[in-house]
Amino acid sequence: MHGLENIVGLIAVVVATSVVARRIGVLSPILLVLVGIAISFIPGVLEVELDPEVVLLGILPPILYVAALETSVPAFRFNLRPILLLAVGLVLFTAVAVGLTLHMLLPRVPLAMCFALGAVVAPPDAVAATAVARRIGLPRRIVTVLEGESLINDATALVTLRVAVAAAIGEAVDAWSITRTASIAVIGGVAIGVAGGIVLGFLHKRVENPLIDNALSLLTPWLVFLPAERIHASGVVAVVVCGLALGHRMPTLMSAASRLQMDAFWRMVKFLLEGAVFLLVGLQLRALIQEVERSFWFTVGCLAAVVGVVVVARIVWLFPTVYLARLIPRVRRRDPAPAMAAPAVISWAGMRGAVTLAAALSLPAPAAAGHYPRGLFVILAFGVIVATLVLQGATLPTVARWLNVPGDDEKEDALAEASVQHEASRAGKARLEEVAEDAPEGVVERLRQVALSRSNLAWERLGRSDRETPSAAYARLRREMLNAEREVFRQARDTGKIPEETLRQAQRDMDLEESLLERGDL
Repeated sequence: MHGLENIVGLIAVVVATSVVARRIGVLSPILLVLVGIAISFIPGVLEVELDPEVVLLGILPPILYVAALETSVPAFRFNLRPILLLAVGLVLFTAVAVGLTLHMLLPRVPLAMCFALGAVVAPPDAVAATAVARRIGLPRRIVTVLEGESLINDATALVTLRVAVAAAIGEAVDAWSITRTASIAVIGGVAIGVAGGIVLGFLHKRVENPLIDNALSLLTPWLVFLPAERIHASGVVAVVVCGLALGHRMPTLMSAASRLQMDAFWRMVKFLLEGAVFLLVGLQLRALIQEVERSFWFTVGCLAAVVGVVVVARIVWLFPTVYLARLIPRVRRRDPAPAMAAPAVISWAGMRGAVTLAAALSLPAPAAAGHYPRGLFVILAFGVIVATLVLQGATLPTVARWLNVPGDDEKEDALAEASVQHEASRAGKARLEEVAEDAPEGVVERLRQVALSRSNLAWERLGRSDRETPSAAYARLRREMLNAEREVFRQARDTGKIPEETLRQAQRDMDLEESLLERGDL
């Protein structure tokens, strides 16, 4: 019962804090961490001990899966070079830099364990970064790079952590064993992800019931993650590859009802899981402080050094890799060098998240790994999370405005949409003429008008925004009509003229119509 109360309490705090964060204009991950820290010092309110397996096996797979589903495969492929440079190169560079710095501060600690902590704090969590990027209108490409980085960097960090811990506990680690471990992780993860995409895509295409379709979607991240981990491959890579494969083909795999239901379901799951992750991070502070055996000022000094290296390493790595790559003619022709503002804002979007804390909590016992200060290492990982979230997360909007990063051209996007919608409407009308046959002329004419109104709506978005368009007027008036229709159905149910089932069906039809009005598609 105590566990159930904690779960309910977590959800309630996540929802309440998210509402407050939106009201006051603060990023919810930052406020959730701070609220969690405050709650951790109140005895008996929310005492939740974070098991690293809960994050790495329970929370990480679905978060990665839904992120992969929403990622554009063409955009991911086009930006694969910068994504890999960040998700692989930067993670390794940061792990080495932090490891060497920590070994200088703690010379008696085995170097392998210092590298292990470097791997723990190396991967950024892009949840907060992409939230800021979308809110302040950063270019779509920057958002794609940040999302792509977050999809892969956890795999790099966890494999690096696995190798470093193996070396620390006395297992033979050489160039061959490192290459073999990394190859199994990547190749095995890709193979299982591709196989999962094929098999699960086949099942989705043949399942007609939306509930079963979405139950299968819920199981998918673990159906590929667990087998990959069983053969010592990367479950993260498997989930990402499977999610990209299914997301790219989703328009042809699922019915419209399944897609609508799945979109609503995964949005709720993503909101709750991401919120719970950051709240759990904050809730660990009190327990972590009790584990630290070093003096306060020594701990603060180590934390300042590690945070400084983490922040500076990203900046030092990013600028050379962006501009030196353009010295290669083929790269320069395909992708000209961006303005300095783009890598600058990406270099400041390095906030860490729960994977860092979960990886820190999974560090081995001191006796097995050379008697290192495990409590200090965990508190350093926690400090990096809080410092980067507060320092970089809170200032990223200001940095982006100061750098004057140009956003995407909304007019250009609207023009492209209008052009494609015009072609789509023509294709729809052509198909209508082919299959109409003996259908009533009134029905056919109504469908022609629907296609015309969709095309007109797309072109209307290019017009002036200070005048109500015909489509906007239609949506406003139709909402008023729907409200009146709902009231009639409700009164009919209350007076016994119709059963509850009839009201629910009518309500569902009207809700679907109103959801289309939100975008103006009717």
